[in-house]
Amino acid sequence: MLKTYREHVDSRAAEGIPPLPLNPEQVAGLVELLKSPPPGEEEFLLDLITNRVPAGVDQAAYVKAAFLADLMRGNCSSPLIDKVHAVQLLGTMLGGYNITALIEALDNEEVAAQAVAALSHTLLMFDAFHDVKAKAEAGNVHAGKVMQSWADADWFTSREGVPDKITVTVFKVPGETNTDDLSPAPDAWSRPDIPLHAKAMLKNPRPGMEGDPLATIAALKEKGNPVAYVGDVVGTGSSRKSATNSVLWHMGTDIPFIPNKRAGGYCLGNNIAPIFFNTMEDAGALPIECDVSKMNTGDVIDIYPHEGVIRDHQSGAEVSKFQLKTNVLLDEVRAGGRIPLIIGRGLTARAREALSLPPSDLFALPLPPKESSKGYSLAQKIMGKACGVAGIRPGTYCEPMMTTVGSQDTTGPMTRDELKDLACLGFSADLVMQSFCHTAAYPKPVDINTQHTLPDFISSRGGVSLRPGDGIIHSWLNRMLLPDTVGTGGDSHTRFPIGISFPAGSGLVAFAAATGVMPLDMPESVLVRFSGHMQPGVTLRDLVNAIPYQAIQDGLLTVAKEGKKNIFSGRIIEIEGLPDLKAEQAFELSDATAER
Repeated sequence: MLKTYREHVDSRAAEGIPPLPLNPEQVAGLVELLKSPPPGEEEFLLDLITNRVPAGVDQAAYVKAAFLADLMRGNCSSPLIDKVHAVQLLGTMLGGYNITALIEALDNEEVAAQAVAALSHTLLMFDAFHDVKAKAEAGNVHAGKVMQSWADADWFTSREGVPDKITVTVFKVPGETNTDDLSPAPDAWSRPDIPLHAKAMLKNPRPGMEGDPLATIAALKEKGNPVAYVGDVVGTGSSRKSATNSVLWHMGTDIPFIPNKRAGGYCLGNNIAPIFFNTMEDAGALPIECDVSKMNTGDVIDIYPHEGVIRDHQSGAEVSKFQLKTNVLLDEVRAGGRIPLIIGRGLTARAREALSLPPSDLFALPLPPKESSKGYSLAQKIMGKACGVAGIRPGTYCEPMMTTVGSQDTTGPMTRDELKDLACLGFSADLVMQSFCHTAAYPKPVDINTQHTLPDFISSRGGVSLRPGDGIIHSWLNRMLLPDTVGTGGDSHTRFPIGISFPAGSGLVAFAAATGVMPLDMPESVLVRFSGHMQPGVTLRDLVNAIPYQAIQDGLLTVAKEGKKNIFSGRIIEIEGLPDLKAEQAFELSDATAER
């Protein structure tokens, strides 16, 4: 096992990337080696079990957790890992297969202190919360300490807050960067392999970019500061989590104990596309919308996140001002991402309720929008229904119930990885559908592997998996939609002819499928009203094109990249009129909003 693994390490090192995480078979071999380690390999074996096994509910994590649980129970032994160390390692696995053993360890005085420390910083508890609560109520002191730690939000306060001043080196991509620049479609097959896929970032030539962009980033890192991705317009186009993954691979920081993933990072742009902005938030990055005209590649700047100002590092001259998009953003960065923050806040709230404590005041709360006596638009009413209220005003933070979640095959393998990281063993959304419409026609070997392995993963969690050749995901979802409900999908064309959808990157799609809700800052709406009836000779495509055409006529949309105006960017488009349209025609109109 070690010989073949080292050959794999060498072949990847030749490409300048780390080895793939260990698979279940390799972990099984590693377990046997740990029980009787060959002389001289002790440190290497410990590093492999500690840092090179995926976390969550990956099958390799199952093998690792089972071995460490056996060590803790004394069912087997290793000269390299004692019981205490085994529990400490279980505590680095995020959630899922490690939880049962950690809760069991609370009853074992020998390792209970380590179990308390591990569980205190484990957020993905889900229903296992009740097991800890029951132990605490039955008088287990250690379980009581875990409950108190969750109530005090130690998982949050133990992490460093966002500093008053952040010094970064600028890497600027002029003009508009879309997600295909960051994650090219022809390289879709490599997206789940983050380090390999990141090599394709910005590989397509573009005006204003000299030399090899990745070599430039590497050279900028030599200055010793983090590198910030800066662009005029960033992240438009398809809803690709892989675009964020690639940016963070080059500019983020390693996540302890999690192989081949990075978090953090900084992204600045005059305009950052909403889906890309959200995906950055989820990954613990700090996205800032500000005027970047005075920034150039190689500049060293100081960002003052609490003051909302950016200065030149040398002269101290003001370069730009900004306002954070939400007052919760700095909490999200501190927690390691928006998703850990949401899950952690929920865990703290449950613990405080169980201990009869008042709600925590540690977290920044979203500011409610101004009161209004006006009514709600249709989209705002649909969102209200999904949140159990009359309507949702623009700017309100909400977590609507997701009735329909779609996942297609170019993002499906990444959604699977995200679901494993969320320790998801069953879906909470009513309909989770996986299709194979993008790779059915000309599958590469990696696509065939996906087509064989992904259906069982989805259906075993209560989802519906289509077969290759069954058709396009949008036509299937459109047949199954419920009126006036909310959904999402890992494809920017997941737009509904009835109800409303908010397409997202694969991380947020996984969160919506696993929990049945999705975090959202309610966007404003643009009303597009058609009057009269379709005239002979006017096609549906004409109606689709009439929307941007009219916006250009009204001066609300410009074609030139300089000083770009786009009334549709980041807003919901609500289309009224045309009462005689069929559902598939309505879909064609709503589908085209992905290109706005």
